[in-house]
Amino acid sequence: MIYTVTFNPAVDYAVFCDNVQAGEVNRAENEKISFGGKGINVSLVLNELGIKSTALGFVAGFTGQAIENGVAGAGVLTDFVHLKSGFSRINVKIKSSVETELNGNGPVIGEEDISELFQKLSRLSDGDMLVLAGSVPKSLPADIYEKILGRLSGRNIKFVVDAQKDLLLNTLKYKPFLIKPNLRELEEIFDAKLGNREEIAARAEKLREMGAQNVLVSLAGDGAMLLDENGKLHTAAACRGQVRNSVGAGDSMVAGFIAGAQGGDYEYALKLGTAAGGATAFSDGLATAEEINLQLKMYGEQ
Repeated sequence: MIYTVTFNPAVDYAVFCDNVQAGEVNRAENEKISFGGKGINVSLVLNELGIKSTALGFVAGFTGQAIENGVAGAGVLTDFVHLKSGFSRINVKIKSSVETELNGNGPVIGEEDISELFQKLSRLSDGDMLVLAGSVPKSLPADIYEKILGRLSGRNIKFVVDAQKDLLLNTLKYKPFLIKPNLRELEEIFDAKLGNREEIAARAEKLREMGAQNVLVSLAGDGAMLLDENGKLHTAAACRGQVRNSVGAGDSMVAGFIAGAQGGDYEYALKLGTAAGGATAFSDGLATAEEINLQLKMYGEQ
């Protein structure tokens, strides 16, 4: 079973308005509510690709109940920790000539809540996969990723980590199956401007030397690059389409890679991951199976 963890899930309220005027009353032309957070996004796209997963994390209040109902209604198994106070955050996304976001803070997570999450994670067994994705709320220890992987290490569980800088680097000693920095994050890790594919590949190799098995680097309009566990470098061109949405594209790439890597074919996993990421970028929300398959078909025509 694949498990995803979302520490701070959200109700995403997207408002579509052609020309937002600051200081004025603006009326939406359209609006959309979805339920997300990086781990949940991975689970939702995996479900589109026919792979079941269980979404873990913390939810609170009426918004938390809405998130749980929405994720379960989409076909994803859920096993959230229910916080006793507060409410899960609401993120407002204004889709206009310039995309603007206002993200909530989310509820306070206490020691008892963390312990309950650890109890749920203790049920993972040999052959399972755990996906840790996204930032950590202020009320959680900054080394929560490291603590989770430390507790589960040595149990033949595959770890997938999609996080920034130290949050990612501190997990490498546990040899995660996959990490997915984008180009900006890779530059931040090594404090260097990376101008060509040779420089990017060299930094990916450094991350492998530090413990990562597979390093997937998303390059936005330049596609993606994978340095696999055998040391083989793979590249994929960017998908073709009009970018409409940046939210969830990286999570979709992670889901596509996981789905594609089930048989150990990393070349296909990279293509499916890039197709899933592109399909989400060209949609108003997370990509559907039909949209992903269309992008995958277009890959064969490039």
